This record gives sequence, C-alpha cells and structure tokens, in this order.
Amino acid sequence: MAKISAINKNNKRIKLSNRFYKKRLNLKKIIMNKRLSFEERFKAQQKLSKLPRNSAKIRVRNRCQITGRPHGVYRKLKISRIALRQLGLEGKIPGMIKSSW
Repeated sequence: MAKISAINKNNKRIKLSNRFYKKRLNLKKIIMNKRLSFEERFKAQQKLSKLPRNSAKIRVRNRCQITGRPHGVYRKLKISRIALRQLGLEGKIPGMIKSSW
C-alpha cells in the first residue's frame, strides 16, 4: 500500500488538471498560432505560466486504483501487475487462471 499522502497529492493533481484543461488548451493554441502578433502570444504565455503547475496533465502519475502503487500499472485496467495477479488467483477476473507447465 502506498502512502496516503502520495495518493491524495496525485488525486489533487488529477482534479486540477481536469479543471484547467480547457483553459490550458486554449492558451496553447494561441501560443502556437504563428499568425498572431508576438505580443498576443507572449501575453498568452504569461497567462499560462501563472496557472498552477500541478494543473498540467504531465504531472499526474498513473497509480493502481486498489493499492496506489505507482509502478507496473496497466493503463487499460488501472491496476498494478501485483493486484492483477492477486485478483486472478482469487478468481475475481473471469477467464484468468494461474499458468502451470
């Protein structure tokens, strides 16, 4: 089990990134638009830098929904490899059985 503070910090980042997503996207469009004047693009860059750093989507860490483990997480399932194995052994995942040879 991961530290509760690390899980909470990541959840806070997820909420912030969802809240500022559209605003960041619009500012980035303005910054990348070469047809606009330099001053407009520079003002958009300043506004973007004033936003909270944790509102950037890149700062969100993929964590296991069950244990909070940050490494070895399957994106599609949103659980770690260890939690997946445990659920498979308990028979909670249909069609998944322990391999033996």
